[in-house]
Amino acid sequence: MCAHPQEPPPARDSSRGGSDPGSLAATFCATLVDEWVALGITDAVLCPGSRNTPVTVALATDERLRTHVVHDERSAAFMALGLGLATGRPAPLTCTSGSAPTHFHPAVVEADLAAVPMILVTADRPPELQGVLAPQTINQRDLYGSAVRWYCEPGPPAPGSSPWWRDLAFDAVDRATGAVPGPVHLNLAFREPLTGTAGELPPGREPVAERGRVRAAAPGTPWQVTDEDVARLLPQLSARRGVVAAGARAARSSAEARSVLEFADMLGWPVLATPQSGLHVEHDRVVTPFDPVLRSGLFDSHAPEVVVRIGGLVASRPATEWLAGASDPGKPTPLTIAVDRYGLCPDPDSTVARRFTCTPGDFAARFAGLGAEPAPRWWTDTWAAAASLTRSVLAGQLEAVRTAVCDEPSTAAAVMAAAPVGSEVFVSSSMPVRDLESFAAPREGVRVHSNRGTNGIDGSIATATGIAMGSDRPVVALCGDLAFLHDVGSLSGLAGRGVELTVVVIDNDGGGIFSFLPQAGELPEPLFERAFGTPHGQDLVRVARSFGLPAEEVGTRGELLDALGPADGVTGPRVVVVRSDRRANVAFHRGLQDRVSAALGELRAPGA
Repeated sequence: MCAHPQEPPPARDSSRGGSDPGSLAATFCATLVDEWVALGITDAVLCPGSRNTPVTVALATDERLRTHVVHDERSAAFMALGLGLATGRPAPLTCTSGSAPTHFHPAVVEADLAAVPMILVTADRPPELQGVLAPQTINQRDLYGSAVRWYCEPGPPAPGSSPWWRDLAFDAVDRATGAVPGPVHLNLAFREPLTGTAGELPPGREPVAERGRVRAAAPGTPWQVTDEDVARLLPQLSARRGVVAAGARAARSSAEARSVLEFADMLGWPVLATPQSGLHVEHDRVVTPFDPVLRSGLFDSHAPEVVVRIGGLVASRPATEWLAGASDPGKPTPLTIAVDRYGLCPDPDSTVARRFTCTPGDFAARFAGLGAEPAPRWWTDTWAAAASLTRSVLAGQLEAVRTAVCDEPSTAAAVMAAAPVGSEVFVSSSMPVRDLESFAAPREGVRVHSNRGTNGIDGSIATATGIAMGSDRPVVALCGDLAFLHDVGSLSGLAGRGVELTVVVIDNDGGGIFSFLPQAGELPEPLFERAFGTPHGQDLVRVARSFGLPAEEVGTRGELLDALGPADGVTGPRVVVVRSDRRANVAFHRGLQDRVSAALGELRAPGA
């Protein structure tokens, strides 16, 4: 519940907006929208329905907003998630009552764990229709549980309630964009009639400039690293075998990235940078192919003594285990320090000793110029040599031969390499995010997104569409065939959305990641194929074309690069399908790793 009652005492009666339920609801919703626009909201996502008519009309008729109509509630929610990812602002999302709001839930939990602002406006039946088995009525109270930053159920709009309307709208934005951004749920009950004429809106109580506007991706308390912390940590960082592990949210600007890299340079530490980190760039300390480096075994007997983990987790399992000290069980567990701008410090291995809620740039800057003693030279040099040699091996295998048949690692590398400067890349979970992390070369001027809050494959196309609409930039989305089919409903209407979105689908006819797991060798093949391989047998080019989208299948690396380049006369969304074979993919990955391991076999750390 919330502190904005819509049923005040009769003494506070007001005729604003008329006394009939339809006019009251229209005025109430128009006030919410007016306040949201004043606070900087630019987009809204509408799902068709009857009970949410007052909200839909208020959003759709305000010419200051861009409104996006989506038939499927799950797709709509992930589109709103993508808008939040791209802009740092919540896009109000509305639907009718009953089962409709339950389909928002997957995107809500992703927004919660990934700190993405979102405002859910679910319509509901009035109290007299609750608990009597009225049609299209379920218990929507606290529908999303602890996944939301705030839940408010103000009741049907009533005469005299207008003094709280702008407060309600402001509070929703304020909590969605607060110290830890995330979803907010307004459950709004409406009585019939559901249409009416909005009356005079209640005035704002003070200028917008004094109330503050939307806080786009506002960090948490920025100075939680005290002088005492620095004095205590500096000896623990100095002269240690350390590493910076940078995941999502690690650097949101070039200045922030520069601070983190200067910190790593001062200590002589490698930076294991995921594509989503903002640190996946050319730099002496940055190691982009850290997964194949660690799979080689080169550092098995050299677990880090200190790990500074920034933002989210890496996807690589070998890296995760090595960072936790699992590859060198005879040695003490590394001192792990977690830094996150929102205080979201995942710790599945229970290794984090210190947590800091601050921007990574602020954390790094506190140590600038303090004269820390760097790591042993062999540590710094071996990591730099390993990174350079591994990138050279991968480039020779993945980039040189345009006539080679497309494989999954080279597809991931090509997507990153071909994305135009100033564009956005979205990568789905499962194998695509791992291949991008392992095989993509460093890139400047490209932002990479993924839904790694809950690591699900759902909503991939919708999220990428939202990113394209929110950023007004070209977007390349890389996803697997199951992720594509899981979100195939998001292709509906995509052709008319006016976005520059290229969806690259790796089609290996099923769940390719399971072929890398023990189940592939331990279960009978028919059972494995039916329950894990899950072949779908669909022609994905035909599926895409059935939704009015240009689509093509490519067979070679050169054809893929040509398809990812500027399209002559073709604008808007399009689909590019790359066929792959699951068994051949496993063999190709292992062959790549064998080549990397052989190349790194000549490197030896002096301390080995």
